[in-house]
Amino acid sequence: MAERVVVAMSGGVDSAVAAALLRDEGCEVVGVTMRVWKWDDSNAAGDARACCSPRDLADARAVADRLGIAFYALDLESDFERLVVAPFVSDYLRGLTPNPCVRCNQALKLGVLLEKARTYGANAVATGHYVRIERSGEGDRWGLRRAGDRSRDQSYYLFRLSQEQLGHFLAPLGCRTKDEVRRIAAQLGLPVASKPGSQEICFVPDGDYRGFVRRRHRHSGSDGPLSSCACQPGEIVDRAGRVLGRHSGLIDYTVGQRRGLRIARARPLYVIALDAQRNRVVVGEKGDVFARGLVAGEINWVSVAGSQRPFAARVQIRYRHEAAPAMVEPLGEGRVRAVFESPQPAVTPGQAAVFYDTENERLLGGGWIEKPCD
Repeated sequence: MAERVVVAMSGGVDSAVAAALLRDEGCEVVGVTMRVWKWDDSNAAGDARACCSPRDLADARAVADRLGIAFYALDLESDFERLVVAPFVSDYLRGLTPNPCVRCNQALKLGVLLEKARTYGANAVATGHYVRIERSGEGDRWGLRRAGDRSRDQSYYLFRLSQEQLGHFLAPLGCRTKDEVRRIAAQLGLPVASKPGSQEICFVPDGDYRGFVRRRHRHSGSDGPLSSCACQPGEIVDRAGRVLGRHSGLIDYTVGQRRGLRIARARPLYVIALDAQRNRVVVGEKGDVFARGLVAGEINWVSVAGSQRPFAARVQIRYRHEAAPAMVEPLGEGRVRAVFESPQPAVTPGQAAVFYDTENERLLGGGWIEKPCD
């Protein structure tokens, strides 16, 4: 009997081809689109950059029809709100810069959806991610390796996956290029062959995540000490604490930001820190944006079981950042310190720091950045 696999179909070309490849390998494929957000004319707007919209649902269904596979739409809005949206808003209100895609992959696609897949008699979930899954060779662990097409690699977004999740995860595109994927889609006559990829946070298609957080904050009526100040004006100060101006609310600023400070100086100023406790934006010159290291917490080990000793790695601190050589020192209690060979720009609390093997691009593990350090 063919293995039954649930494919998370976003309505894009990558998940469509992932479904096609698994079908052609002899798997019994069940396509599933997760309905995670309420859309109407005001927020869908036919924006091709947004994902999970009614258009995407229709595209996914059309692909399933073309491939001759079963298809379902699952209402996971409450799970998405609880596991992805609420933490996203909470992090911003605490002066952090969160990454909702990491949480979605861990908690929803390989969490809730995997549980639902088992009710369909499936034992695995597949996606259109560009990443390679393998046995790491260390204690027979599951591991992740960067995609064959380095420019498309999405392993950074998957560092939170557990061994249990990796054991039930398929990524058919791990060794493919984007051009190859589009050629396969065109050859199969899939209606999404030339569809552009999504670029924005799916629940903020207009890109105005700050406005989104403000609206959610007002609607919730939250009056906690940090959440209330994060949306309130406060002081802009230099590293010595001297007041240079006023800001409109911490959520309007990110580490490394230059524009919008409205402070006249001979040299440009940049945001170097957000002080949520005192509701302050800390600014400095360009060199002050660079940090020699970072401290990260909630470490999840992937291709290795962990380390008690310092080790060399390449550390990536955001999706478009080129991983930089560093020494990673375990601190205990799920925390590490990473010290780079050369200072790195905009080390941002709330973002992920992901560690890769220096030689073979295995994803060793990663955690959430707590603070930059010298």
